[in-house]
Amino acid sequence: MLPIEQKLFPVEIPNWISGEERLAQSGDLFDKLNPANGQRLSRVARSRAEDVQQAVTAARQAQPAWADTPAVQRGMLLHKLVVGMQARQEEIARIVALETGKSYKDAHGETGGAIALGLFYASEGQRLYGRTTTSGTANKYAMTVRQPIGVAGLIIAANTPIANVAWKIFPAMICGNTAILKAAEDTPATAWIVGQIAQEVGLPPGVLNIIQGYGEEAGAPLVEHPDVGVISFTGSTEVGRLIQRAAGARLARVSLELGGKNPLVVCDDADLDNAAKWVLLSAFSNAGQRCASGSRIIIFDSIYEKFREMLVERTKMLKLGPTDDDDLGPVINEGQLNNMLASVEQAQQQGATVLVGGTRLTDPEHRAGFYMTPTLIENVDPQAEISACELFGPIAILYRVKDFDEALRLANDSPYGLTACIHTRSIHRAVRFCDKVQAGVAVVNAGTYGSEPHMPFGGLKQSGNGSREPGTEALDIYSELKDIYINIDPSQL
Repeated sequence: MLPIEQKLFPVEIPNWISGEERLAQSGDLFDKLNPANGQRLSRVARSRAEDVQQAVTAARQAQPAWADTPAVQRGMLLHKLVVGMQARQEEIARIVALETGKSYKDAHGETGGAIALGLFYASEGQRLYGRTTTSGTANKYAMTVRQPIGVAGLIIAANTPIANVAWKIFPAMICGNTAILKAAEDTPATAWIVGQIAQEVGLPPGVLNIIQGYGEEAGAPLVEHPDVGVISFTGSTEVGRLIQRAAGARLARVSLELGGKNPLVVCDDADLDNAAKWVLLSAFSNAGQRCASGSRIIIFDSIYEKFREMLVERTKMLKLGPTDDDDLGPVINEGQLNNMLASVEQAQQQGATVLVGGTRLTDPEHRAGFYMTPTLIENVDPQAEISACELFGPIAILYRVKDFDEALRLANDSPYGLTACIHTRSIHRAVRFCDKVQAGVAVVNAGTYGSEPHMPFGGLKQSGNGSREPGTEALDIYSELKDIYINIDPSQL
């Protein structure tokens, strides 16, 4: 009897190019491990520039006919893709759970979010609005229309893999672009199954192409290819800089959704039980692997000791594992885990105090997986490296401040500006915080994460380049605006 993972997806994960499954032309493969137990799940096509070229050729050939398909009809085809995802939601969720180590419950919820986003963009085919306006010249009419850019290169992260796939492909395709998705190397089967569903529901060959492989070998050629008109990337700030430089050299359009070091402020008038719940969810859910993770917890001095003890006590109660009874799973790979452990050790050498966690789980149940214990740290300088660098794991730092003004200053004292949250009963504090915090997303009395399909998401400073996805704002990334002027001759009326 085959293991469950071999029933869900192929032992060798191929690319999807022009509606066909293709392994890398070199024949090379790499191993994808299950982060919950370290065992091999699959072998994955190790694509390189020649495979990217095949995908670009297929996308270019398919794009004119796709662009000529009325937007309403494109939306109907994308709706079929969404319905196909709905029909296989359980299967997709099990793949996501296996590839990431998160619980099936969380993976199923994530898949539902991806489906909701797909439905939103499929309906945008009926609303690709331009505008008509007045002209300053008699007998002249002015309007704008949206037109596709051409081929879209889409590069995603592995933290919420099916959500990230949907986030990119649906807005790109509804605008009339053909897409090349460079799957995250840690979640290849999640992208693969979407490609399979796309072919089953009749999406024209070449409209959605999926490339497997490493970023430097498959992602870089996609970014540099002269026939790829727009690049959208979700990932680290370091890689985002490289992409901006490479794509900028050829004046390609670029959308970058990058890292975060997100503050969560707890005021002296906060509901501490609610605040504690949301601190733990913001810091540790999805094993802290969110660009919107709450990693800087800023606490008023008068409640600091009490709230710290609440957090430590509740953190110690968290259960680690891949089941629905667990609170968080492993991090995505061993390299990421080792980076986190090294950062915590360095912080300790610089005087930081680890209140709880800070280690790898090595008991028999967990030692083969990549489990970082949920970690709370205090006595950290706000200028220290661990305060300024995104760790992308279940690690949060506690800071003590005297009042609202100091809390706001510390919240803004970061190279990042993605999300922020405040817990308070004061509408005055809440409104001022939302107005003055330097972040693309501000939240009151909840967590630092939780974007919705119809709302724009993105950040300031090193958290991005100013673009916003999803929401209708994403349409501006994937389409060109054309001005049209119509002049009439009254003598011909």
